Amino acid sequence: MGKLLAIDGLNIVRRVYEASPEPDSAEKADIALRHALSSFRKLLGAHGPTHVLAAFDHGGPTWRHALYPRYREQRAPMPSFLRDALPGFHAKLAGEGLHVLMLPGVEADDVIGTGVLRWLAEGRGEAIVASTDKDLHGLIAHGALVWDHFKGEWHDDAWVRNKFGVAPELLVDLLALMGDVTDGVPGVSKVGMKTAAKLLNAYGNLDAVMAGAGILKTPVGERLRAEREVLYLSRQLVQLKTDVRLGVTWNMLAFETF
Repeated sequence: MGKLLAIDGLNIVRRVYEASPEPDSAEKADIALRHALSSFRKLLGAHGPTHVLAAFDHGGPTWRHALYPRYREQRAPMPSFLRDALPGFHAKLAGEGLHVLMLPGVEADDVIGTGVLRWLAEGRGEAIVASTDKDLHGLIAHGALVWDHFKGEWHDDAWVRNKFGVAPELLVDLLALMGDVTDGVPGVSKVGMKTAAKLLNAYGNLDAVMAGAGILKTPVGERLRAEREVLYLSRQLVQLKTDVRLGVTWNMLAFETF
């Protein structure tokens, strides 16, 4: 059986870069990317994958921006020094035997979601996602595991339940209810993680919550009814697109240890 390692490239690169307190510069970008390359090598050595999907955001508008123009409008752009250095970094990854996927119109999360679900559906073996991104933890419901490279810990079904208060299959509904300030996903006003988890565990899923919202004589019920359209828009925004045309074969993503 094989082992797929899906790496959320910018999740590693941006965290390494932002961990340094120095002002933006070409030198800072160079140092950060050297550390990021070391992180990639450690991931490959630690997990021993047979296949690697190294996904990066292409940049520019995506299908989520078309759906909701304010998506990620508050997020700071990537520092220009780092952006300019990325093509050279991708070339180094290619030198390590990796095939970098960076597709216009979609995010790296969508690329990873598509690849991981396809791999698991075809029964090719285990799938590991190297990322700290909340959205990607929903893949645990389908049999994947998430590896936090920075903390050196596994995230599984029990971890998600302990962290978010719901099962992995309800994570999308939870994020839709509570929203995501980082990505500009609106969610429902004044609904945080605990309230969202309580609603989902009581009713079963988001559709069931909304079916019961009509009889909820509480401020939360009023907001759910009033913000129904925003809520379902939020669910679309946080849900992974899993039918991306990746343009690669498994043979192209095969990885051999040198």
